[in-house]
Amino acid sequence: MKVSEIRDMSPDEMREKMVSLEEELFNLRFQHGIGQLENPKKMQHLRRDIARFKTVLNDIARESK
Repeated sequence: MKVSEIRDMSPDEMREKMVSLEEELFNLRFQHGIGQLENPKKMQHLRRDIARFKTVLNDIARESK
């Protein structure tokens, strides 16, 4: 997901999307642990997307102070 797409969301939408990404990452970790994960790169992409969401949320919080 691109940062411009994330910035177009409201903070509540960002938090909801981040929670769903974290749940998906959790499930992928289980699949990886038992050897059923087909695409290990997906874990890396999810971690980066979560980091992007956290960065944008921190920027918004910093601007509001």
